[in-house]
Amino acid sequence: MTNKAIYPGTFDPFTNGHLDVLERALNIFDRVDVVMAENSQKSTLFSVEERFMMIQEVVKDLPNVSVDILHRGLLADYARQAGAKAIVRGVRQVKDFEYEFQISLLNRHLYPEVTTVFLMPNVKYTYVASSIIREVAMLGGDVSKFVHPHVLDMFARKREEADAKS
Repeated sequence: MTNKAIYPGTFDPFTNGHLDVLERALNIFDRVDVVMAENSQKSTLFSVEERFMMIQEVVKDLPNVSVDILHRGLLADYARQAGAKAIVRGVRQVKDFEYEFQISLLNRHLYPEVTTVFLMPNVKYTYVASSIIREVAMLGGDVSKFVHPHVLDMFARKREEADAKS
C-alpha cells in the first residue's frame, strides 16, 4: 500500500521554498501529488496552464511526484478520491500556521482519514512568499536564488508581454 500525500497550493509561482517542502515530504511519503488549486479569490500572474507546466518542469526529475489541477470542489474530496493519507502544507511563520490549522481542522471533519502535515522550509526560504517574488521579479529584481531557472524564464516572458502592452 502506498503512503501517499497531496501538496496543494496556488503556486503562483512555484518557488524554491515550495520545492524544499516537496522534497521534505518525499522523505516521509512514498508518493506526493502536487495539486495546483484554482482559487477564484486570488489574482494570479500566471494562468492555470502556465503554472501547471511550470510545476511539471520544476519537478520532472523527482521520483514519485505527479502534478494535477483541482479545478473546483473541496480539497478533502480530492484527497479522498486520490487515496491520500495526508495533506502537506508548508508553514513559514506563525501566521501561516494559524490559517492552515483552521483549514486542517475543517478537512479533518470532512475527511477524518486524512492527516495534515505541516512542514517548515529551509530557513533560507522562510521569508519567501510567492506574492513578494512575483512583485520583485516583475519589477526586474533578481529572484534567481528563490526560483528554478525555468520560472525565471517565464518571468522574463511576462515582463516582455507587459512591456509590449505599455
